[in-house]
Amino acid sequence: MRTSESGLALIRQFEGLRLRAYRDAVGVATIGYGTTRGVKMGQEISKERAEELLREDVARFEGYIEALVRVPLTQGQWDALSSFVYNLGPGALEKSTLLRLLNAGDYSGAAAQFERWVYASGKKLAGLVKRRAAERALFEGKTPCA
Repeated sequence: MRTSESGLALIRQFEGLRLRAYRDAVGVATIGYGTTRGVKMGQEISKERAEELLREDVARFEGYIEALVRVPLTQGQWDALSSFVYNLGPGALEKSTLLRLLNAGDYSGAAAQFERWVYASGKKLAGLVKRRAAERALFEGKTPCA
């Protein structure tokens, strides 16, 4: 399975687009739609390059989802997990109760876990609350609210 255009749109919406490198909420050099790999402060890119980086990052993270999830997923569930992993990294999913419940076939229990992932550097962030609510809605087959 691959991340749909709806899933990519969700990632774009919550990551935002920045064409000049900046430090994210936890101090990591970031550019484009939240790309962190190989980013140097002072770096600038085009909107087209930001889109390429987004798609490269998503493709890389999809491999982790394929390797970690052992139950069937709907497109919405896949897209929600893709956004989750894009934002937090595959290690967060790998060690999560969300994944443990999902692989046990407890889809509703897994969905409820999204709301636990709303902290950055120990602080609850409103943007993460909104993102996780949108991911959960998508995971549950509902239309995410922005």
